Amino acid sequence: MLIAIAAFALSAGAGAPLTAGILKLAGGRRRPPEAEAPAPEEILRGGLWIGILERLAVTGCILLSYPAGIAVVVAIKGLGRFSALRDEPTGGVSERFLVGTLTSYLWAAAVAVAAVWAIAAVG
Repeated sequence: MLIAIAAFALSAGAGAPLTAGILKLAGGRRRPPEAEAPAPEEILRGGLWIGILERLAVTGCILLSYPAGIAVVVAIKGLGRFSALRDEPTGGVSERFLVGTLTSYLWAAAVAVAAVWAIAAVG
């Protein structure tokens, strides 16, 4: 039980700074912002909380041996962000969405797989 709790904490807690760091690295050189266009961060509001929840969900799905649940998480996030991505007023929003989502999911999966291995080794 302690391994699962630690996996949830590590997945949710350390995933946010990791994802932010990867997004910063992936930002590269940006073109000058247009006067009226909001930054991608402003368009994809709530990203921190959505990221925490998605990492918890992905970690939980793997710990519960229910990988099909990850498809549900992906679908919910895609549908929830569809309008923001479809009506993208500035460049970089969809790329930010993809990089952040993939980083978040890969981190959560790696933590969960490590936890599954640790649980198997202990028990």
